[in-house]
Formats: sequence, C-alpha cells, structure tokens
Amino acid sequence: MKKKIGISYTETNFQNYWNWFTDTDLGNELELVELSFEKNNTKDIETCAGFVLTGGIDVEPSFYQGAPDYPNKPTEFLPERDLFEKLIYEYSQAHLIPVLGICRGMQYINILEGGRVLEDIGKANDIHKKTTEDRIHQVDISHNSMLYAITNVKTGIVNSAHHQGVTLNNLSDNLIANSYSVSPDELIEGLEFKDKTGKAFMLAVQWHPERMKEKEINPLSQKLKEQFIEEVKKQAK
Repeated sequence: MKKKIGISYTETNFQNYWNWFTDTDLGNELELVELSFEKNNTKDIETCAGFVLTGGIDVEPSFYQGAPDYPNKPTEFLPERDLFEKLIYEYSQAHLIPVLGICRGMQYINILEGGRVLEDIGKANDIHKKTTEDRIHQVDISHNSMLYAITNVKTGIVNSAHHQGVTLNNLSDNLIANSYSVSPDELIEGLEFKDKTGKAFMLAVQWHPERMKEKEINPLSQKLKEQFIEEVKKQAK
C-alpha cells in the first residue's frame, strides 16, 4: 500500500503544490491526497503519512487574538479552513507525522504553537508582497539549524508573496527561527521545533518552494522536498 501525502487545499494556486511532487518523487511508494476544508474529508487525514500546509488567505484574527482590522486584510476570511487545518496539525502532532508548512502554513503553525503573526508587515511589503510576480530576495540560514543540515547553505535566494509575517516578538516559545530575510525588516523566514525530542519532522518556510523558477536546482526547494519525502517514507502507515 502506498503512503499518502496530504496536501491542504488552498484557494490560491493549489495545483502548484500538487505538481511539485513529480512522478519520480512519488514512485511506487507514495501518492497524494487533497485534504479539503470544502469537502471536509476529515477521515482522509487519518490515512496520511505526511502533511503539507499550504499558502493562501490570512488566518482569521480571532485564532491568535489579533486585530480585527488591519491594512491589506482580505474582504472575507475562511475560518472553516482554519479549523480544518487545525485538525490536520493536531493529528500530526498526536501521531508523530511529518509536516511541511509553506507561507501561510508557516504562520499558522506558529499560531497553533501559541504564537501570533504580525497582521501587516507595512514597509516590508515592498520586499515581500507579490505584485504581478513573486518578490525575490536573500535569506540567511542559522548554521546550527535543521534547515542548514538539510540544505547545507548559509544563504540563499527565495521567492516571496506575503503581507503578514512572524517576528521574534510574536514567535512561539516552542519554536526557533532557522532563517531570516536579508533586509531591514529581518522577518523570520523559517521555523522548526526548539526541542525536537519526541517530535516528528516539522519544517516551515515563509517562501514558496513549490513555485520557484529554478526549484529543481535551488536547495531551498529541492532539498526541502527530498528531506520531507524521506521522512514520510519512514512512517509506519
């Protein structure tokens, strides 16, 4: 029986996440499952050996005691998505299943671990917020982090498309920053567990590895995917 990677449905560019996992990546061992808040297919969560929490619309502010009104907020939120992905994350932690968080996924993991998000990053939008295309910028990676161990690079170029962010002021006590943007804002670009004892693999990044222009050769895309796949393959189910 093939092990399943559950990808949370997003209203924004969902197919990019699906296509990121090629036939070569999946081989005869793995297959993808769409986990959709619209379908509310909660039973499918229990069949998965790995999860990808995707990007998309802002998390509803009540989930982190955030300001109800702020610059660039969406015309409407999707609290049903927030609740559905909360179930996914809680299941992953209860059953020690690998998780990869991307963009909103990183921010939401921080929230679910007791942190918050900066509702709007203000002037830093010039560096991070997508216009017609993703922004491109440099990140610095902590040399003693799991992210560094996976990618073996101290700096890298990533793409960016967000107006919210995680800073040291709103970081969960359970997490550490493994990378920062190289710009005046120094926003956190990646998260992992502070204490990994008794924890499954969890890596979260602010950028979009699934749609980088050179994702097959950029270690901040390819190496992340390869490591995540290896962790999924280790699962018993």
